[in-house]
Amino acid sequence: MAVVKDLDYQMQVILSGTAECLPEGDLREKVEKSLEEDRPLRIKLGVDPTRPDLHLGHAVPLRKLRQFQDLGHTSILLIGDFTALVGDPSARDVTRPQLTPEEVKANALTYAEQAFRILDEEKTVLDYNSRWLAPLDFGELLRLTAHFTVARLLERDDFARRYAENISIGLHEFLYPVMQAYDSVALEADVEIGGTDQIFNLLAGRELQRVMGQEPQSVLTLPILVGLDGEKKMSKSLGNYVGLTDPPGEMFGKLMSLADELMPDYFRLTTALEPAEVDAVMAELESGALHPAQAKRRLAAEVTSLYWGSEAARGAEQAFDRVHVEKEPPEEVPEVHIDPTEFEDGSIWLPRLLVLVDLASSTSEGKRLISQGGIKLGNGVVEDAEMELSAEELEGLIIQKGKRHFRRIRTRRALQ
Repeated sequence: MAVVKDLDYQMQVILSGTAECLPEGDLREKVEKSLEEDRPLRIKLGVDPTRPDLHLGHAVPLRKLRQFQDLGHTSILLIGDFTALVGDPSARDVTRPQLTPEEVKANALTYAEQAFRILDEEKTVLDYNSRWLAPLDFGELLRLTAHFTVARLLERDDFARRYAENISIGLHEFLYPVMQAYDSVALEADVEIGGTDQIFNLLAGRELQRVMGQEPQSVLTLPILVGLDGEKKMSKSLGNYVGLTDPPGEMFGKLMSLADELMPDYFRLTTALEPAEVDAVMAELESGALHPAQAKRRLAAEVTSLYWGSEAARGAEQAFDRVHVEKEPPEEVPEVHIDPTEFEDGSIWLPRLLVLVDLASSTSEGKRLISQGGIKLGNGVVEDAEMELSAEELEGLIIQKGKRHFRRIRTRRALQ
């Protein structure tokens, strides 16, 4: 995306896919002044490295930060290596388990690496809030907390709910919005990006900047990306996610399973298409000129290309067609060798085999998958959860779970 010194164009790109911009009109004034003075705005995105692996839900604010970058503004990726020691209480019903400094450090390294799959590393200011939070002495902390009241903190939905239900709130959790607000002061942020669950913290930063003599930042919130199930927030623990490091074929295949009604949000929040291009796709979908399946193919290709390149995306699409259109197994199927000791009297129980090849977490789950028709041996769906298979039968056989998971069984060692 080329840098365009046009106010209306910049605002169209900036506001595309956003939930709310506060206060109303403030950001437009900032962008207009920025263009007039040829001074880029300082855009802050703070992220706590509470996990090592990122998915498309995490990528939504990163993609917005990239858009600001492409528009010529200064994008600041703030790794909350100090705030992560507390844990953001936003949208939490209980206190987060505290991470160790070692866990935070390890997660921070992988977070930055994955973030630069989206951001232009050369144009990104990468900072860590331990740089100014760790050296604060108790007196400085007292001066900061004097700008906040317990009554105001208890206005937060999560704190208010926990307080009303007599669920404990750690004193350190009250300090979290104070620390995030001080980040904005330390960075002299003009704009802060965050999810809709972050609005209290974002506005706290604006207020602290005001009382400390800085121009208050504008707040730009983004919707929470719904997972592939179409119901809940994208989450690795729920299994409804697309990981940024998922292989091309898996990424493409997962996106092809997306519910049709989620496509508008995914086009706007997970691709690099400009707003006008997304509008054109949506118009074609609504008129019937574009079939939902074709639109989904484009979505899957756009997202896969972003993280793996266009050639890998084409290969992923071809692999998808081989399995789902031509009904052939993938060209490359992971092979799993079964240890001879797993065979009793020359055979193995199928649910146990599913656990051994990492297609089920337990034999109970294996039985459930079979009873639901989710397992194929070769080209046939298995119906008998008590099936026993010999080493001879299994050698070279492909087991399939669902639409995307395949294993080729090797038992030669068992036959010797």
